[in-house]
Amino acid sequence: MHTLYLALGSNLGNRRGNLQAALDALSPQIHWRRSSPIYETPPWGFTDQPAFLNMVVEAETDLEPAELLKTLKDIEARVGRTPSFRYGPRQIDLDILFYDDLVVDTPELGIPHPRLAERAFVLQPLADLNPGLSHPQLKYTVNELLKNVDTSGMKLFDPPCRLEWGKRTYVMGIINVTPDSFSGDGLLGAAASVEAAVEQARRFVAAGADILDIGGESTRPGSEPVDADEEMGRILPIIRALSMAGVNAIISVDTYKAETAEAALRAGAHWINDVWGLRADPRLAEIAARRGATVVLMHNRSTPTNVEIQERLGGRYVGMDYTDLLTDVCNELQESAAQAKAAGIPDHQIILDPGIGFGKTVEQNLELVNRLDEIRSLGYPVLLGPSRKGFIGYTLNLPPEQRLQGTAAAVAVGIARGADIVRVHDVEAMVQVARMTDAITRGR
Repeated sequence: MHTLYLALGSNLGNRRGNLQAALDALSPQIHWRRSSPIYETPPWGFTDQPAFLNMVVEAETDLEPAELLKTLKDIEARVGRTPSFRYGPRQIDLDILFYDDLVVDTPELGIPHPRLAERAFVLQPLADLNPGLSHPQLKYTVNELLKNVDTSGMKLFDPPCRLEWGKRTYVMGIINVTPDSFSGDGLLGAAASVEAAVEQARRFVAAGADILDIGGESTRPGSEPVDADEEMGRILPIIRALSMAGVNAIISVDTYKAETAEAALRAGAHWINDVWGLRADPRLAEIAARRGATVVLMHNRSTPTNVEIQERLGGRYVGMDYTDLLTDVCNELQESAAQAKAAGIPDHQIILDPGIGFGKTVEQNLELVNRLDEIRSLGYPVLLGPSRKGFIGYTLNLPPEQRLQGTAAAVAVGIARGADIVRVHDVEAMVQVARMTDAITRGR
């Protein structure tokens, strides 16, 4: 297999949709591993035209360069590219940047791309994937070439996807597309559930949510597992609707299934929130790496209702018998992080979650919230999900719908102990709690 880097660009029609259509069309002859963020960039060469969306993908193929070029031209035609003048507007543009260390110079094809070193819209996303990649002719790395071009006109097309850790607490709003959520807020079965979910998402974002976590399978104790087809049937229409509606938030998919995660990312999701920390489906890490997705890795010692998952875990992570709570949780989270990195997921796209309520006693959950700083010291951002959880109910003797104040206390203490993200049901109230706690603890 040959390693290659492809540049994708579009400035006509549904620009993001064109990029996605081209990505979908790459398989099976071109297997893409990872993708850069999408950038909106000013036009190059001919400036009197709309701004472009640009990205780069790392891929592998058995195709020889001439065959690869023909395949890419065919994909361009299928996506809708029509003839235009040089550097003019286009529905899609696919360029070969690198093909192993090969140098090709023919009238039809130049590898590396002959104008690569001049183009910020290529170099910046390429640097996001492989900054140390060396140009076989120029003998400079991508990072070195990037320093010599003007990137001032470029901006991330999905700016919420990159968060600035430590500046403030981010709020993740929970959207359950299930009939059996423990908190009673599941939308499945409601009239026009897609419309209801989009409306809920808009309310959450208006109230200050930064991230929307879409889940199609309940993780409450005793819940019935669902297969990937059913899970996708529940969540994909909602993710597509949110993506097309331009909701200004990160879209996270709450799943441990590789098939569901890949479909959700193709539909417009940005993150994968895995309650089994990449242990339930070994393919999930590779998919996240290939798609450039951020992963939330949760610690979990609960007993799965899914027999297949129990078999994969082998019982190692089931049960509340800890040698030392914080040491064990930290070690197991580090194992998940190591698995993510081994698959090619960079450190800055890994978030840890101590798994409040998953295989832990009331006392253990309370201790984890109060000692969250020890998990934060592992060097990764930390997500805390105490919202309406059972440890609050047992402590206060209250049902889920009456746990708002208990959740607020857990959120405030968690933020004070280093939480970067809080995952909550009651977005408006918890945004206020987060802002007030930030004002006290971060001075902002």
